[in-house]
Amino acid sequence: MSDIKKELCRLADKYQPLLNEIADYIHQNPELGCEEHKATAFLQNILNDHGFTISNKLVKDFPTAFKATNGNGPFHIGFLAEYDALPEIGHGCGHNLIAAMSVTAAIVCNEVLGNEATISVFGCPAEETVGSKVMLSEQGVFDGLDAALICHPGSETSFGGTSYATHPLQITFIGKPAHVADPNYHGINALDALVDFYQQLEALAKTFTEPHILGKIITDGGTAPNIIPDRAVMRATIRALRAEYLEDIMLPKIKQLAQQVSDAHGTRLELYHYEPLFKNMLNDKQLQSYAMANFQALGLTDLATYPDDYADGSTDVGNVSHIVPTIQPEIKIGDQIAAHTPEFANAAASAYGKEMALKAVKGLCMTVADVIKKG
Repeated sequence: MSDIKKELCRLADKYQPLLNEIADYIHQNPELGCEEHKATAFLQNILNDHGFTISNKLVKDFPTAFKATNGNGPFHIGFLAEYDALPEIGHGCGHNLIAAMSVTAAIVCNEVLGNEATISVFGCPAEETVGSKVMLSEQGVFDGLDAALICHPGSETSFGGTSYATHPLQITFIGKPAHVADPNYHGINALDALVDFYQQLEALAKTFTEPHILGKIITDGGTAPNIIPDRAVMRATIRALRAEYLEDIMLPKIKQLAQQVSDAHGTRLELYHYEPLFKNMLNDKQLQSYAMANFQALGLTDLATYPDDYADGSTDVGNVSHIVPTIQPEIKIGDQIAAHTPEFANAAASAYGKEMALKAVKGLCMTVADVIKKG
């Protein structure tokens, strides 16, 4: 291990109390997406105390987003911080640890590498819902980064894989109401149209040639059984391993089918993407190679690696990865724990979870050193 990497690890150990403080505070004060006022104020105060310049007016739709920057070197490194919680469960996805790891790593890197790199922390709200990184990416907030890094808690330490691109769609059929027994005025049954569409969508899905997921529920099918439903609504999560296949093939065909069914039933069709497009994750191969070697050097030798076509969820980190070199490894914080559960939330507050988060901080900082040295 080089002297620079040893110094990064030594300083990370020094800042272990800070990492624990961040993780505990955010865990004890869970806030939903776009409501993370305590978390952002807490993180910004810490970063400001360490000489970072804060900008908290990145995009108007996300008041709890921020950017904190320090250092003046030619390499621009970005650490992505998440801090939103889940309803009722709290930090069942471990975002308290993500914020702690990213902020601590940024402080450590700046103190050791600040003359060679410009270090930024990007506060990214609402990963669990509308995904602020989607709009932040579209607005050019991440442009110019040499590397974007984030580490996610999990049930194993792992590298590779991808995430599903997803663009949730709401499909609404609008008909005309009538009493079911009215002999003269029969109305137009929107629910019939939706049920027809639901069945035909099953057949359409069998024609898609790339890996995909169609999850769908009916959220509105009428108000009373003696009234012809004049409004019927389906919400669908539509996912593929490639954003291009999702946007260029799947969605146009689904929307075309919905229009054909609507026309056949005499209804009016409304289509609405109720969440933005989360693109598939592209883990940068060079960054991943650096990080894997560094995690192994820290004694994390039991690493799981996944092929490029393996995915088990969606994340707005994918949108960042389509713009700049990005990695999102996972760090083990517990055995056989599933995300979005109370058990995971407990692990995200555990001493073991914070101990493993510290190792991830070291691995990420060492990876930044490799970026600067090797390019």
